[in-house]
Amino acid sequence: MTNDRLLRIHSAEFQAMAERVLRVTELTSRLNVLPFEDEAGKAALFERILGRPLPARVTIYPPFYTDHGLNLDLAERVFINQNCTFLDYAGIRLGERVMVGPKATFITVGHPVDPQERRGWLSGGPIDVADNVWIGAGATILPGVSIGHDAVVAAGAVVADDVPPATLVTGTKATVRRQW
Repeated sequence: MTNDRLLRIHSAEFQAMAERVLRVTELTSRLNVLPFEDEAGKAALFERILGRPLPARVTIYPPFYTDHGLNLDLAERVFINQNCTFLDYAGIRLGERVMVGPKATFITVGHPVDPQERRGWLSGGPIDVADNVWIGAGATILPGVSIGHDAVVAAGAVVADDVPPATLVTGTKATVRRQW
């Protein structure tokens, strides 16, 4: 799924995604109750969630949440703190040495704004995070966003637009854009 494509909710593709979400939710619920020191158990569950072993020197502290798993691409030396969520159906890539603070959320899918289309379609786009980025605690990264190398996303920021390399972005203020 990309920004320019919609997924009909009542379709075979959506049904397959929904079935995968149920399987991965069961796997992450098991992951999140394992003893912290059970490295072998965590590694086995991550392999089932992601469809492949974790890359070398990737650290993920549970609890960890994802809805799909197969479209989460983690480079080496990624660090993901506790209580993070990755809704990765449209794809999430984290480059080398990315650090993700606790309670950060990455969302690649959503619904159209138009109320007539909202319940019938999913829309979205991949998230691409370049090397050496720091995502602060509680930040939310929205569909279709790219974050350039060496950038910092401040704690609590909501990122709806691309972030240039080597910049600091902040802010959470909601504003009225339009009415219908």
